[in-house]
Amino acid sequence: MHIWLRLKLIADAGIIGLPNAGKSTFLVAVSAAKPKIADYPFTTLHPNLGVVRTPGLDFVLADIPGLIEGAHEGAGIGDRFLGHVERTAVLLHLVDATLDDPAEAYEIVRGEVEAYGAGIMDKPEIVALSKADAVPKDEMKKKVRALKKAAGSAPLAVSAATGQGVTDVLRALATQVRTLRGKAKERSAEVRASSRGWRP
Repeated sequence: MHIWLRLKLIADAGIIGLPNAGKSTFLVAVSAAKPKIADYPFTTLHPNLGVVRTPGLDFVLADIPGLIEGAHEGAGIGDRFLGHVERTAVLLHLVDATLDDPAEAYEIVRGEVEAYGAGIMDKPEIVALSKADAVPKDEMKKKVRALKKAAGSAPLAVSAATGQGVTDVLRALATQVRTLRGKAKERSAEVRASSRGWRP
């Protein structure tokens, strides 16, 4: 007999995106986590967790290593990374605003998530353009419009380096986490009530 045990982290929210999208930098900016940060792809090789404290709610945020095309088939051991996303309640999809085509970057990651399956596509997703401080305002407006068209909703603009938009992103994440925790409590209460009323 062969038994395969697979560890999957449990976090309230997970950060996804292409390599070097600013995921680790964002985690450092909003928590006490200390992941390795460098200006080259695949700096993060293992998921990192951080506790985010917001007014009235603390939640766990996971920095998932960058995904590349073919991740769902194991490219860049992306299938292992996507496994951790299964256990999160909400996704923060960071897209690098300095890229020539942020919409394409978004679609690459969403394509891998969809191909992997496991219900990840059904999770609430908050989309944000990272490194907003490094892009001129006029150019940023064009990229926001392009990403809005690809994602179906207006992305937030955020810069972990300057703090721009960080509060808005955390507020959006906290709202989703609070809602989903409430639904989980309701389901748990229903299960308990049902079990009390059960007869053999």
